[in-house]
Amino acid sequence: MAKNFDLQEQEQLEELKHFWKTWGNLITWTLIVILGAFAAWNGWRLWQSRQAQQATALAEAVDAAVQAGDTARVQQAFGDLKDSYGGTVQAAQAGLLAAKSLVDAGKAEEAKPILAWIADKGEDDGLRALARLRLAGLLIEQKAYDEALAQVSAAMPGEFAALAADRKGDVLQLQDKKPQAIDEYRRAWGTLDERADYRRLVEAKLNALGVQPEKVASAGNASGGAQ
Repeated sequence: MAKNFDLQEQEQLEELKHFWKTWGNLITWTLIVILGAFAAWNGWRLWQSRQAQQATALAEAVDAAVQAGDTARVQQAFGDLKDSYGGTVQAAQAGLLAAKSLVDAGKAEEAKPILAWIADKGEDDGLRALARLRLAGLLIEQKAYDEALAQVSAAMPGEFAALAADRKGDVLQLQDKKPQAIDEYRRAWGTLDERADYRRLVEAKLNALGVQPEKVASAGNASGGAQ
């Protein structure tokens, strides 16, 4: 029995050797790829965490400069954050804060490139949309209407559609394009929640142009019901 058992063990060992000779390299390399990918993923997560922490520290420096009212420091701190961690959400958030502080200090020209950078390269869709809307506002004040229209005509998340339409209406009205402006205001009015205070502002703009949006909406509903 012992001899037979030894023979069985020997056969199994030979089969195992043959198996590893045939498949060993493939299995080893597959494991290396899997484990390497796992290690890379963990490394990426750790890198992201460190990036976020370091970006937050620089964003706090921007906030401190804003609180101090030091516009030179604001620009320097944001520049450091953008150069080192421009791909983070913190950079876009700090950029919006920096731009607002510069506008409040009467330095709209210095704010424009910051907003343009966020609109173009910001990490978050919503923050990019906010930057476009704010940049459009500055461009309107400077009578750069075509540039402002380009900003609010860019693709934005759905929740910003009403604000973009309203701002577009402002630009078109200033360009003496009343029918197009009315269309955009109507679009904004129809998109906004009925309880939103902003909706009343858009309605006031329509009223100033001789349009009663509620009557238009009622007429449209009646027409649809008749069909």
